[in-house]
Amino acid sequence: MDRRKFIQSIGVITGSAFIALKAHAFTTGGNGPVKGKVTDGKKGIKNVAVSDGFSVVLTDAKGNYSLTPNAKATSIFMSTPSGYEFKADYNVARHYENIGDKNTFDFKLQPLKRNDDKHHFIIWADPQVKNKKDVKQMMDTSVPDTIETIKSLGKDALVHGICVGDIVWDNHDLFPDYNAAVAQMGIPFFQALGNHDMDYRMGGDETSDATFKKVYGPTYYSFNRGKAHYVVLDDVRYLGTEREYDGYITEDQLAWLENDLQYVDKGQLLIINLHIPVYNQVKNNKDFYALLAGFKNVHIMSGHTHYNANNLSNGVFEHNHGTVCGGWWTGPICGDGTPRGYAVYEVNGAKLKWYYKSTGLPIENQLSLYVEKLTNQMRLIANVWNYDPEWKVEYLLDDKPMGVLPKEIGYDPLAVTLYKGDQLPAGRHFVEPTQTDHLFVTHFAPSVNKVKVEVTDRFGNKYSGEVDAK
Repeated sequence: MDRRKFIQSIGVITGSAFIALKAHAFTTGGNGPVKGKVTDGKKGIKNVAVSDGFSVVLTDAKGNYSLTPNAKATSIFMSTPSGYEFKADYNVARHYENIGDKNTFDFKLQPLKRNDDKHHFIIWADPQVKNKKDVKQMMDTSVPDTIETIKSLGKDALVHGICVGDIVWDNHDLFPDYNAAVAQMGIPFFQALGNHDMDYRMGGDETSDATFKKVYGPTYYSFNRGKAHYVVLDDVRYLGTEREYDGYITEDQLAWLENDLQYVDKGQLLIINLHIPVYNQVKNNKDFYALLAGFKNVHIMSGHTHYNANNLSNGVFEHNHGTVCGGWWTGPICGDGTPRGYAVYEVNGAKLKWYYKSTGLPIENQLSLYVEKLTNQMRLIANVWNYDPEWKVEYLLDDKPMGVLPKEIGYDPLAVTLYKGDQLPAGRHFVEPTQTDHLFVTHFAPSVNKVKVEVTDRFGNKYSGEVDAK
């Protein structure tokens, strides 16, 4: 496939809707100053951050801005301010203009009809469709499930989505299919670049995102909703050889991020979205964390690993999400036993709450239980995939409270059954179970008839599971 032909426009028919995203050709900066205006259709909007990916300027009292693009800049984008609708084409975020022949870029915003201090967002990690069969699974399961979740949040709920990378699996011809999914879900969606969304054999890191940029615009940017400031970053560095990459946030991005954050109050909720987890796989994470010093309420949303994990490092809470595709569309769970699904977040002022939503299962599905017979005793394994240290995990034997379940590192039994071995799963033999630290294990006597596990999350929500031990 020649990905460079993927330039003019993208269209796909789904039902009676025609989804088309303009993919304007773009050049780079260096052609002199650009200027423009951000308005609500009638008057200018002041203090809106506008950027070329290098410098960041604020609009004046009349909504005007002016900047000289960096020679490497390919677009002009704005950080949509709180109180306004997100600009989008068929729900795919369109908060930018590609640099080309003109030097004036205006942005017209629509005021929201309600206060946005309270809103929700949904994180999709790794849809990673490889072929039309994968697309069909996504459209038949993940999309309708997400639509139902959005409906459950209320008719007037403000909801947006963020895909934290690996939209597709090297097959960029499937970007329109993902766009069709976004169009159906009915909420504005922002995209981060994943390693499988890159162009291979087209040079180095600076050219590996050419197709992504043509379809989705800049690979790093920011926006606002309510009292939350959102940042999207590209932390996948292509090393010039096919499929060879590492986790790294370029110096250009770090410099831009510092410029962007100078206009953000340290007490604001800061939500940073990217593909590769920062805490254990980004080589220059110390430089990144240094820029966040002083911010007291930072959450990172990542994907890539195909398992679910929560980590607190340097005062930053990172949510590494289980995937939309589960075991690469071969089974109902990820390698750590987390059901395929997505995360749902509620922002209320500067407070953040969340839960993990398993595709096709009720919200109450927050743990899985296994009972195994050993030589002279029984073993209970509980997998609580969205666990963090604020959760409480307890168990009962024949309705008798037994206290806290000990936490262990190990393999989810179902993941072993489905994925372990070079002949499993069918079609994609590389999928294997992965060790996880959100397992809880104890042993009990064979005389026990019933085992129950009760978990309480950090927000006081209680969930339980029960299994017949006989």
